[in-house]
Amino acid sequence: MEKLYIFDTTLRDGEQVPGCQLNTIEKIQVAQLLEELGVDIIEAGFPVSSPGDFNSVIEISKAVSHPVICALTRAVEKDIDVASDALRYARHKRIHTGIGVSPQHIYDKLRSNPMDILERAVFAVRYAKKFVEDVEFYAEDAGRADNEYLARVIEAVIKAGATVVNIPDTTGYCTQQEYGAKIKFLVENVHGIEKAIISTHCHNDLGMATANTLTGIINGARQAEVTINGIGERAGNTSLEEVVMALRCHRELNIDTQINSKLITKASHLVSSLMNMPVQANKAIVGRNAFAHSSGIHQDGVLKKRDTYEIINPVDIGVDESVIALTARSGRAALEHRMELLGYCFGKEELDEIYTKFLEVADKKKEIHDYDLLSLAGDADNARKKSISLKFLQIITGTLVPSATVVLLFDNHERLSTATGNGPVDAAVKAIKKLIREEVLITEFLIQAMTKGSDDVGRVHIQVKCDDRLVHGFAAHTDTVRAAVEAFIDALRILNVSEKTEEDTLS
Repeated sequence: MEKLYIFDTTLRDGEQVPGCQLNTIEKIQVAQLLEELGVDIIEAGFPVSSPGDFNSVIEISKAVSHPVICALTRAVEKDIDVASDALRYARHKRIHTGIGVSPQHIYDKLRSNPMDILERAVFAVRYAKKFVEDVEFYAEDAGRADNEYLARVIEAVIKAGATVVNIPDTTGYCTQQEYGAKIKFLVENVHGIEKAIISTHCHNDLGMATANTLTGIINGARQAEVTINGIGERAGNTSLEEVVMALRCHRELNIDTQINSKLITKASHLVSSLMNMPVQANKAIVGRNAFAHSSGIHQDGVLKKRDTYEIINPVDIGVDESVIALTARSGRAALEHRMELLGYCFGKEELDEIYTKFLEVADKKKEIHDYDLLSLAGDADNARKKSISLKFLQIITGTLVPSATVVLLFDNHERLSTATGNGPVDAAVKAIKKLIREEVLITEFLIQAMTKGSDDVGRVHIQVKCDDRLVHGFAAHTDTVRAAVEAFIDALRILNVSEKTEEDTLS
């Protein structure tokens, strides 16, 4: 298979999103996971833009060894000088310089002319070559550029020493046909194009970033510039996970990356958490619902043979298994499957009776949980556990060690617990854990504002693991600590946890 180089710009283009800025330690954490993931090039920042970016490029260069570390510049001497300095510790280094080539950039933004732009492009590449051998040139807004003029610029910068030529659809303007034709035109009309790697850099303003990237690859590009979760300016960039898995699904293209796809979900969660950018539930590959099935027809098909409705095995991206979500649209096959996992086996008549009751409950609720099924199955002892709820919560902060007192209602009796922690939520969670028998672990914690102002309603999403089960809890409240505690309890209900008795404590 031909190799596609993965150029990850999460720490540069992705970090330009308002509210997604990372400190140097967080950037190193992401860079190290990108290295583990198998990314070929990491664009670590725009060194001249700020002391923080300059320092981050230096520290990332020290922290990773395999990927090429790339620094962005404009076609300006000072930018290139600063980038070269920032890359001094990189084992493999690249300067990424360029200039706008569309009429909008040439005349409106740069107040220049095509000949001057061409000369500045050539100068920037030649100047960068004094510091590094590996120089990438970006033709900004190439998506709206005249193809013949673009070809002249690309030919000139390759002659000047560019090793990679980046053809960005900066505004996400192009259709697949337009972008693919643009790459093909360069392949067929630029003298010396074989001396450089053609790179794609597509934005998602019209929702076509991944499609355009793949069309560019099909027409000759062998580097794709991407971000984790598709974060980036405005509507975002091409998603790393989408390009990688699209190529894995379409082996007939004979093009692949060296990405370890089993780390994709881990990388997605890390970036989402550090950048405070929740991934939409229906996001391709890494969304919470990407492998969830609620339609009865789909559930039946997946249970019989996974690839009936799944073209990707969830295990291949680091997800344990598909999710059979029970809703009013679920069929008997899904209900029977879930009941079997809970330890119940029913005959056809019994299952039909339970299914009728199931639909009545499902019409009233968004999703059916295990405790609902236990109740339907007539297991009163287990169904009783659904009544776990928060009756009282008191948090004391302002001291060296925050403390929490909680009162949980189990069925018809109360249990009180207190604990300290490194924060109010941690203290409350520890207090709750003292009251339940199972060992549980919070693996994801996200807070999102639902309204604006000092009385914001905060929506909390918590992912909790118990043995090999992963569940999600949700809650919303103007008190975010209260919302976090309620979300944790919501997850405990789904897990169907047991109340810890005095005998459990003694043992």
